[in-house]
Amino acid sequence: MTSESQVRADDRAHVFHSWSAQGLIDPLPVERASGSHFWDYSGRKYLDFSSQLVNINIGHQHPRLIEAIQEQAARLATIAPAFANDKRGEAARMIAEIAPADLNKVFFTNGGAEANENAIRMARLHTGRHKVLSTYRSYHGSTATAITATGDPRRWPNEPVAIGVVHFWGPYPYRSPFHSESPEQETRRALQHLRDTIVFEGPATVAAILLETVVGTNGILVPPPGYLAGVREICDEFGIVFIADEVMAGFGRCGEWFAVDRWGVAPDLITFAKGVNSGYLPLGGVVISDEIAETFRERPFPGGLTYSGHPLACASAVASMQIFKEEGIVEHARALGDDIIGPSLHRIAEKHPSVGEVRGLGVFWAIELVRDRTTREPLVPFNAAGPAAAPMNAVAAACKERGLWPFVHFNRLHVVPPCTITAEELREGLAILDEALTVADEYSA
Repeated sequence: MTSESQVRADDRAHVFHSWSAQGLIDPLPVERASGSHFWDYSGRKYLDFSSQLVNINIGHQHPRLIEAIQEQAARLATIAPAFANDKRGEAARMIAEIAPADLNKVFFTNGGAEANENAIRMARLHTGRHKVLSTYRSYHGSTATAITATGDPRRWPNEPVAIGVVHFWGPYPYRSPFHSESPEQETRRALQHLRDTIVFEGPATVAAILLETVVGTNGILVPPPGYLAGVREICDEFGIVFIADEVMAGFGRCGEWFAVDRWGVAPDLITFAKGVNSGYLPLGGVVISDEIAETFRERPFPGGLTYSGHPLACASAVASMQIFKEEGIVEHARALGDDIIGPSLHRIAEKHPSVGEVRGLGVFWAIELVRDRTTREPLVPFNAAGPAAAPMNAVAAACKERGLWPFVHFNRLHVVPPCTITAEELREGLAILDEALTVADEYSA
């Protein structure tokens, strides 16, 4: 086995890390993982409350999923996208079967960014329009159009990239951009804002509205009642394609196969990745409605990828969905949110003056930290870096010291463990978070 020192040396000398100033990082060498945990080379165990990048929905090293990949590799490791393949077709069929309404076709990609890139391309070609509307609090990937559609600060240093993207404010009851006093009022005002944006941009120019069904990295923002149904109605009124980005929210994360199922809303396109096979191999895709698929019956779709529908990746998706069904993982995730995470986080919030709000569903939750509950001033400023980010860095360090690997973004801790985590493991992690929040309390009034 390669030594820890060699892993560190190779990484520092040759690996160029994403989203990082290369000289300011010190990546932790990870030796192995299993279930809800991973271990470093010293043998220290961490409870993975981040699911890595919120994608290890099935847990680390699920033996049946590993076996499926091995079996496929022994039989057919790869084949070009132009051929029909059993696992590619089976994965597409299984995804279509769990998708809402008439979303019956699947275009496979290597990940979520490419899924959003191609969904936007489909919407533009289907409608003959060019503008795409997306929210400020969003992340859709780092390819050209996807990063332009992204609303968070990762877009800024990449500009200008693509054209035709317009950002608008999505609902966020805790920090309402519409000064709303209730979730219902937030829905009404947010929908009116969206409608006004469309009218002033010109409805005949708008191809698509791209939304994370539940906003992920930018806050675990669960849409208030009626919002998604209202977006669907607006899209129908103006002939706009509704794209639901379920890259992070789908495949059990929200206690549903697709998060839209919770609200009974059917988009025209759904983008997915991450949880479809828990990142065991790169895989994403677009689930396509019959109407949009018909556009390309005799008209070629001008997009493709060498590894679209890769047999190893598709075999892992088939196995993952089978495991989810046979082991009741979607139902387990829903119950964890309803019975353990939600009630526990609300109890934790009562104890800590630094907790402004907790919100979420399934195994997709956020703890929003503040300096003052009355003013709701964030514990750290928006997009804080360096000394300004010190309070959140201290909270994260307190978690790691206690054997919990957290997901931290801006002024929030996200509670996003694997969907397969046990109740005992979950309570252990929540107890550690409870302890670590005493650090945040030191900065709070």
